Amino acid sequence: MRMKDKVVLVTGGAAGIGKATAARFAEEGAKVVICDLNKPLGQETASLLGSDSAFYKVNVAERGEVQKWVDDVRARFGRIDVLVNNAGILRDGQLIKFKESQLVGQMPEADFDLVISVNLKGVFNCTQAVAPIMAAQRSGVILNATSIVGLDGNFGQTNYVASKAGVVGMTRVWSRELGRFGIRVNAVAPGFTATEMIAAMPEKVLDGMKARTPLGRLGEPRDIANAYLFLASDEASFITGETLRVDGGIVVGT
Repeated sequence: MRMKDKVVLVTGGAAGIGKATAARFAEEGAKVVICDLNKPLGQETASLLGSDSAFYKVNVAERGEVQKWVDDVRARFGRIDVLVNNAGILRDGQLIKFKESQLVGQMPEADFDLVISVNLKGVFNCTQAVAPIMAAQRSGVILNATSIVGLDGNFGQTNYVASKAGVVGMTRVWSRELGRFGIRVNAVAPGFTATEMIAAMPEKVLDGMKARTPLGRLGEPRDIANAYLFLASDEASFITGETLRVDGGIVVGT
């Protein structure tokens, strides 16, 4: 019960790593409030987390929706102890596709803007909304989802890599700015993880992912959730500004 009576917010909490993270914190006694755009799935997940848990439909890229969510949670529980900025999307594509000296395709500007708005601005929106509450409490933990590709880069993911590298940078900045208020800020960089999206990929693709991972398997959402739980706990009370790789040893591109 390391998180007993702590109030924990998890964005993108309806499925995948977000769902596993919400469940793991609930197991440790937390009051978990999740947000997501998928209302039916979000409500289903929240129903599994206990009577003190709740779901809100929130687009993290929209500051007004985020602020209303945070204000409602504070009014209900009186405090916010942990924020897990997990929500994120993919819109993969090459910067340009060039064939026989001709430009035949490129990443749409709209795809770049959308990924940045959710994966980067969404983290900014949620953190800026909860930070004053945590500062007034003189305590809090902010945990940001980055990715190994945000550290190593990856073919065909200009927008996603840019967003996740930006999260690493913001994590470092916020650890310096917010530390004096007793707020710790860290990031987690998952490797290939067996979420619903990845599990639906062809077996050949999954085998390739496993072969490139030194530990020989995909990560489980609970592996990532355990990292978040550790970084939120008092056991990590002197850790801030760090990015923890939870990736089975993989280095993307090798």
